[in-house]
Amino acid sequence: MTAVDSETGVLAGDDRILIDGELQHTASGAFFDVENPALGEVAGRCTDGTVEDVDRAVKAARRAFEQTNWRRDVEFRHHCLMQLHEALKEEQERLRRIVVTETGTPLAATYGIQIAHPVEESAHWPEFGRNFEYLRELGVDSAMGMSSRRIVQYDPIGVVAAITPWNTPLYLNIAESVPPLMAGNAVVLKPAQLTPWMGTELGRIIAEKTDIPPGIFNVVVGESNEVGGALAAHPDVDMVTFTGSTAVGRSILAAGASTVKKVMLELGGKSSLIVLDDADLMSVLPVAAGTACFNSGQSCTLASRILLPRSRYEEGIAILKGAMEMMPFGDPWNVNNIQGAQISRTQQEKVLGLIQAGVESGARLVTGGKAPDGLPGYFTQPTLLVDVDPTSRIGQEEIFGPVLTVTPYDTEEEAIAISNDTIYGLSGEVASADEERALAVALQMRAGTMVVNGGSYFGLKTPLGGYKQSGLGRRNGHWGFEEYLEIKAIGLPLRDSGNGPRVVD
Repeated sequence: MTAVDSETGVLAGDDRILIDGELQHTASGAFFDVENPALGEVAGRCTDGTVEDVDRAVKAARRAFEQTNWRRDVEFRHHCLMQLHEALKEEQERLRRIVVTETGTPLAATYGIQIAHPVEESAHWPEFGRNFEYLRELGVDSAMGMSSRRIVQYDPIGVVAAITPWNTPLYLNIAESVPPLMAGNAVVLKPAQLTPWMGTELGRIIAEKTDIPPGIFNVVVGESNEVGGALAAHPDVDMVTFTGSTAVGRSILAAGASTVKKVMLELGGKSSLIVLDDADLMSVLPVAAGTACFNSGQSCTLASRILLPRSRYEEGIAILKGAMEMMPFGDPWNVNNIQGAQISRTQQEKVLGLIQAGVESGARLVTGGKAPDGLPGYFTQPTLLVDVDPTSRIGQEEIFGPVLTVTPYDTEEEAIAISNDTIYGLSGEVASADEERALAVALQMRAGTMVVNGGSYFGLKTPLGGYKQSGLGRRNGHWGFEEYLEIKAIGLPLRDSGNGPRVVD
């Protein structure tokens, strides 16, 4: 652990929103402060968007979708979005400094999920969409005594509202904007108010360095939750894509109901790692500890619940304790640190409150559990809680901090039942010396993504999403691209050869 060095690379981002091709401040002249969570102090500001700005952005998006050739010209979309990719590559170092400043994420994370991965992803979707088969022949089918040719046309949905969270802001801004754009839609992006700059910088880059027509991509940021609510409920928005908490996801689903708009949700998780009794604990558990602390534990997919066989329970706890106590955390500009700050004082207090609630419910605090001494900002010690009742609050509620809970089990069936007994179903993991045995357990877990013996499901060709209250729909792969498209079925008569009865080509 080292002290935070605010002189290493702190950088504020663009303070303007983007509406109809114009980078602008709001007419009211209001701004809100953006904090550096690693220092606990203001790093800059951002213009404070309003419900009126949402309406202007949506109307601009609707006009651009209807009046430009964007939705019809695949090659032009490919050209513009590859311009975006090249511009993001050019600006990586600036983006790296800004994302560490506004999130407190470790610098090391910017060489993966925070910057490098989304820049890479921005090139994937233009190529995927360029080669996508938007018109498909289904062949001949018969119904009610009539044979006809059938074709399917994939059309863009229209105006897509993308409402994104603060934990991996550039990644999710790209993941929820570029696929719908390449599919031919117009997009209004609403970044989280805690991390507005990864959204405003994306708007700036698109406005200054691409040929994307005015109105096709808009960015509105506001400190008030009314901004996101107005966007989700707007009658001219055809689809909402949202990543964030299950509680907010429910409200977005309700807001979209009045216009029956499509809603895609990636929500919370309470994922478990089932460690089977033949697993190599020294290989599995230190990795689990590192994953729990990476990005300050602020990930919806991380396996924060460790289920250990009772026969190896104390052995596993000792390994986890050692790993958590050796975890490098602190100054996010130190590339050796795995864990940075929580995003805000409110989030830090929530995590510490959940740890205390766990102790009060009978869990045993093995290590951590406090804000560390000697660090400014919103840091939480890597924390290990054991003997956790799976029905307790910390056994059921997403913590979103560098906290692992451990629960013993006696049989595989019991472990699977504990894992499945939550409202969530986003992800899960299984570890065993026997891959077939681990896979058999994984197949019984109610989750949309699974890790078996350290294998990664994550990738641009693999569907990502959850069961139960962890979401609706899938991101990535053809499944994710097709979320942003409508499907039109067309029947045509059989072709006439000119020499007799109708025939099929």
